[in-house]
Amino acid sequence: MTYVLHRSTKTDFQVAVAGEGSWLTLAGGLHVLDASGGAAVACIGHGNRRVAEAIADQATKVAYVHTLFFSSEPAEELADHMIAISGGAFARAFFVSSGSESMDSAIKMGLQYHIERGEPDRQIFIARRQSYHGNTFGALAASGHAARRSIYEPVLMRNFSHVSPCFPYHYQPEGQDDETYVAALAAELEAEILRLGPANVAGFIAETIVGATSGCAVATPGYFKAVREICDRYGILWIADEIMCGMGRTGRTHAWEWEGASPDIQTVAKGLGGGYVPIGAMLIAPKVLEVLTAGTGSFVHGHTYQAHPVATRGALEVQRIITEQALVANVADLGPKLTDRLQQHFGQHPHVGEIRGRGFFQALEFVSDRESKTPFAPDVAFSDRLKRAALEAGLAIYPNGGTIDGKTGDHVIIAPPFNATEDELDQICDRLGTALDATVASLRG
Repeated sequence: MTYVLHRSTKTDFQVAVAGEGSWLTLAGGLHVLDASGGAAVACIGHGNRRVAEAIADQATKVAYVHTLFFSSEPAEELADHMIAISGGAFARAFFVSSGSESMDSAIKMGLQYHIERGEPDRQIFIARRQSYHGNTFGALAASGHAARRSIYEPVLMRNFSHVSPCFPYHYQPEGQDDETYVAALAAELEAEILRLGPANVAGFIAETIVGATSGCAVATPGYFKAVREICDRYGILWIADEIMCGMGRTGRTHAWEWEGASPDIQTVAKGLGGGYVPIGAMLIAPKVLEVLTAGTGSFVHGHTYQAHPVATRGALEVQRIITEQALVANVADLGPKLTDRLQQHFGQHPHVGEIRGRGFFQALEFVSDRESKTPFAPDVAFSDRLKRAALEAGLAIYPNGGTIDGKTGDHVIIAPPFNATEDELDQICDRLGTALDATVASLRG
């Protein structure tokens, strides 16, 4: 019997009682290899005593202050760190308690930026279909995933428009080269801006690498350079959502570093605190800060727990460990090896349509027919079946359905801790292979 309102009232959830490194221990004694860090969260693994001690130390000093009156040492130090590692891309950090809150903050900052510049009519944001930006009403309105929006659709804000995703596996026409595909997507974005009226558009919101909804879909080379150019041409802000793919998971601190173009506002969360504390952040570029400072100087937004001393102290220790142990470089080194292992194990599997991603942020998309890319029917619930089979094999992966259009398609994400070993990468592939075989066998009766 549980009194927790879990994600499903029809499912019995196993209880995790301990964690160390890449491993979790369940109440029944089963040891589970956490191949996805939950939802690409546990970037330095579980049970890190150094982080736990830092959190406890801060709690005995000052656990909470209200940011209307005070700042705190860990908040200041974490902001210093975030700006320093951005290489000049950002000028201020705004700390909240989740990725959804960071996206809401980015939307509000985008609106206020244009108000401060004397363009209050810029109230519309363009995002992409098959995107996911969070579960608060603002972040969900920005999201383009049909299933996650479904029951809330009637009450979501109407100042969001959606264009096509950059998702070549499903949406790049056969025979079309990458340059032509990027040009078509850029033309669609520009056409939407012109349809809405450039003077009415505040920002373009996009995940640098699409995470939960499409399974680590990496943009075609040149796409974000084209986005950057269009946004600059029309005075529109580019808001990069790196809640899932950022903070080192791709082998660089920010995923946009691979793209040769930087955003005006960025959201981060999961890899910031590594799961030890609930924390997210909005980062703003110098040009955004300059407009705010030249105007009111006051961000009309805030939360009771923003820049929470214990949360920022925990995240600061996580970030120090990542820096001191060169864990982003470790991801850059081992990421291609993870790709090779996944390709060796599953590259020719009849039910694996594509393996994609970057660094320690990779996914496998599953199909009923590889040649035609035909997905499994939604009622098969393939990714959920695979999740359960993986747990039986002692492996935790991050499953999602609706990969193609919010309703059909299945994928799982592999996102191990930045300090995972090569042996653990081997075990991930071996256990996933066992689970996949069991799942396919169950479909055959």
